Amino acid sequence: MSTDGALSRTRLWPSLLGLVFAVMGLILLVLGVKLASLGGSLYYVIAGLGILVTGLLLLAGRSSAIGLYAVVLFASTVWSLYEIGFDWWQLVPRLSLWFVLGLLLWLPLFRNPLVRRAPAPFATRALGVAVILAGACALISQFTNPGEINGDIGRDGGDLASAAPAQPDGDWQSYGRTEFGERYSPLKQITTANVGKLQEAWRIRTGDMKTDKDPVEITDQNTPLKVNGMLYACTPHSKVLALDPDTGKEIWRYDPQIQGPNNNDFTGWAHMTCRGVSYYDEANFSKSDAISTPAALSDQGKAMAAECPRRLFLPTADARLIALNADTGKVCESFGDKGTVSLRTSEGPFTPGGYYATSPAAITRNLVIIGGHVTDNESTSEPSGVIRAFDVHDGHLVWNWDAGNPDETTPLPAGQTYTRNSPNMWSLASVDEKLGLVYLPLGNQMPDQWGANRTAGSEKFSAGTVALDIDTGKVRWNYQFTHHDLWDMDVPAQPTLMDIKTAEGVKQALIQPTKQGSLYVLDRKTGTPIVPIQEIPVPSGAVEGDHSSPTQARSELNLLPPKLDEKAMWGVTPFDQLLCRIQFKSLRYEGQYTPPSTQGSIIYPGNVGVFNWGAVSIDPVRQLMFTSPNYMAFVSKLVPRAEVAAGSKRESETSGVQPNAGAPYAVIMHPLMSPFGVPCQAPAWGYVAGIDMTTAKVVWKHKNGTSRDSSPVPIGVNLGVPSMGGSMVTAGGVGFLSGTLDQYLRAYDVRTGKNLWSSRLPAGGQATPMSYTGKDGTQYILATVGGHGSLGTKMGDYIIAYKLAQ
Repeated sequence: MSTDGALSRTRLWPSLLGLVFAVMGLILLVLGVKLASLGGSLYYVIAGLGILVTGLLLLAGRSSAIGLYAVVLFASTVWSLYEIGFDWWQLVPRLSLWFVLGLLLWLPLFRNPLVRRAPAPFATRALGVAVILAGACALISQFTNPGEINGDIGRDGGDLASAAPAQPDGDWQSYGRTEFGERYSPLKQITTANVGKLQEAWRIRTGDMKTDKDPVEITDQNTPLKVNGMLYACTPHSKVLALDPDTGKEIWRYDPQIQGPNNNDFTGWAHMTCRGVSYYDEANFSKSDAISTPAALSDQGKAMAAECPRRLFLPTADARLIALNADTGKVCESFGDKGTVSLRTSEGPFTPGGYYATSPAAITRNLVIIGGHVTDNESTSEPSGVIRAFDVHDGHLVWNWDAGNPDETTPLPAGQTYTRNSPNMWSLASVDEKLGLVYLPLGNQMPDQWGANRTAGSEKFSAGTVALDIDTGKVRWNYQFTHHDLWDMDVPAQPTLMDIKTAEGVKQALIQPTKQGSLYVLDRKTGTPIVPIQEIPVPSGAVEGDHSSPTQARSELNLLPPKLDEKAMWGVTPFDQLLCRIQFKSLRYEGQYTPPSTQGSIIYPGNVGVFNWGAVSIDPVRQLMFTSPNYMAFVSKLVPRAEVAAGSKRESETSGVQPNAGAPYAVIMHPLMSPFGVPCQAPAWGYVAGIDMTTAKVVWKHKNGTSRDSSPVPIGVNLGVPSMGGSMVTAGGVGFLSGTLDQYLRAYDVRTGKNLWSSRLPAGGQATPMSYTGKDGTQYILATVGGHGSLGTKMGDYIIAYKLAQ
């Protein structure tokens, strides 16, 4: 073997590395020039040039490549620390690739052929120092937790109890356990000391799985009830199952046979979900200390009370409200029209699937009160968002409240139609019967991003909470949280009612979680703020013909993220991070409430929200809140009607082209993502948080959830991922959450937020867990595990119960 041949082969390695450097440097330089032209950072131009020249020197076999790259790597490290400090996930796209390339160049295999002819001891040492420095930064950043708050609520009890209506400790009689929406179980068998011994007690499969005739957003968001000695669950296709709480064995099943067009093809529908059923028991309202005298029953109502003394109310995906005998699953024929009330009445025409109740009805002594989902951004002539109160016995309409005609609550005469396109309530109402009030979290008049032609009622009531008199439906008070909403900041969560211990004494409070991140704490009797709310100036400049509000309401209690900036853009590599920076600089963004635009605007927090239908959970004894805020940026781009491309279609209510028929603009909405399919904003994207309600302060906040089920490589890296689904807390001091994008049910110490236990789930757990006592006297934790179509979590049809190991 000749010496020249051996040298030629050894020079091959630095040449190959030089080719990699040159290509990467050229790409970085070209994209860097684009970013700089938009007013962005010059780093990528400088670094790209340095890496490109390093590659050319390597191809030429010059040892000066080592020294030049040492300068590039050192400068990149200093720049990275200047931009974001010791933040591991922010350092990954900035330094990891350059560190690996520096380490390779430092290895004898690549370095020796360069220094054999022209030794470069100083450059070699400099590169070694630069590599070590970059590696040290990565190591140090492993011990930092930017964005987290470490604290302890500081108490494990209190002198206040739940103000919610009483029920047996082992029951869970409403979606939020009570009509106060606390999501609090007074059971204490499971504690922070023994929760690690939880094990699966039983699991069943409902048999209700997604088919090719279902919409993209089919979801299993159900929280079952435990009452009457049974568990009651509903499935995405509105089927109801009664189960034995100790074994999961099916007792009865009811299938309403929901109807859709074209041989039940539901693919064009926006949603397919059932969050729960509602329960009514005549015996609960027959005591002498009852809140008010029951309304005089009609003969039909008396027949209902005798036929179905214990009953369930099921909202179906084809816009019916059905009463079922809770003992047998048979339809209660004395309710409405042979057991059914049509929610289509007086709504006028709508696209199939465009109107129905996705959430369970609120139950009072005399009424079943229900709203409905209206498809977002389909047209300017959608069904009314009317709220209707039906007699809980015979099903006749007692009152209706329509934000388009708010003062007239007398039942609408036959043949007339409610106000088209008025704000709706797709989430859950809460009830305080002692105050005689029902609380409605309201949505918007469609479309979400164009508000030029909104009605006076919409401008007053939308995107806020409205308190109605239970008996009459008349407005007692309302508080609007987003004025002239152009961001889809409808109020998505059930209001939570609790008594709060404050410096001024105990106050009857309503807590309203919102998409924009504020937690509004109001006096539930009057609607006045308990925690101060400020009207803050916000960006202006809506598109021509529309306007924006100069201020928006922000609560002093909030979990708002910091304002985005260019350095907050992220990626897996420097290249997709650079593309995200270019995207950020190309879009309009002036902070929260940046109006939608034809340029495209960043909406942050996005329209999925900091909080969504999962709401919050409250421990009224410890006076704490347990919640799971999300942080995902979205993009909204208004498209003039004449420019909407032929064949454009919506993918779901939060992605694709939203048609907005009748408005001058369609809208394109999507998450702010890199070309590699990861969020452009840096993690974490999801947290769990604990709030001391006596001080209205966030005491702890921790990243929550891993990348295991949302990355190509199933590695459970604790990034902090979004969750869709609510939490619950127990008197044992344990909180539970299953809604994260990774498939786990987790248990937390509610005082500190420490993750105490987790269980791997067979599918996505995008529902709110609950707890109950079985017939055997054991405390169970129950989770519905069925996935979420538009989130992309694994679909399933499971209900799983856990109890402590014996």
